[in-house]
Amino acid sequence: MEEFKRLNRELKYKGAIVDMYCDTIAVPNGNIAHWDFIHHNGAAAVVPVTEDGKILMVRQYRNALNRYTLEIPAGGLMTPDEPKIECASRELEEETGYRSDHLEYLISINTTVALCDELIEVYVATDLIPSHQHLDEDEYVEVKAYSLDELCQMIFAGELRDGKTVASILAYRVKYGQ
Repeated sequence: MEEFKRLNRELKYKGAIVDMYCDTIAVPNGNIAHWDFIHHNGAAAVVPVTEDGKILMVRQYRNALNRYTLEIPAGGLMTPDEPKIECASRELEEETGYRSDHLEYLISINTTVALCDELIEVYVATDLIPSHQHLDEDEYVEVKAYSLDELCQMIFAGELRDGKTVASILAYRVKYGQ
């Protein structure tokens, strides 16, 4: 297999969540390409399962889509070396108002492989313990429980389209056979 070689990486924008670069790449046929690259420190997400088997979902506004979305709770790492399971636990409580001492690894997802290195690890939380939300000052989140069948119907109807959520719900269904 022929090699691609990065010749240069130039920072174009440094943001709070992502850094954007322009990479200069030597491609195998000898041409030079300029590719956008977005660095993300990583994130974690959680599928919170209630005692009766329902899944807690969060509804929140997403500026990039200019609409509300329905998602599993998730958030970025506080530092690049923060353990992802700790991030998942924190986001569970912050967004849903529940915590759990039982988080089990489910799946890892690279969200946008063509231009971004974001990696999200997803966990399943069971034995949920009521607590209270700790939303960021710019976060407005509604929490609602759905059955797995309802969520799968929403996925296949095109109503639930967030990639991490779709992959996680379907992985949960396959792994736990519900």
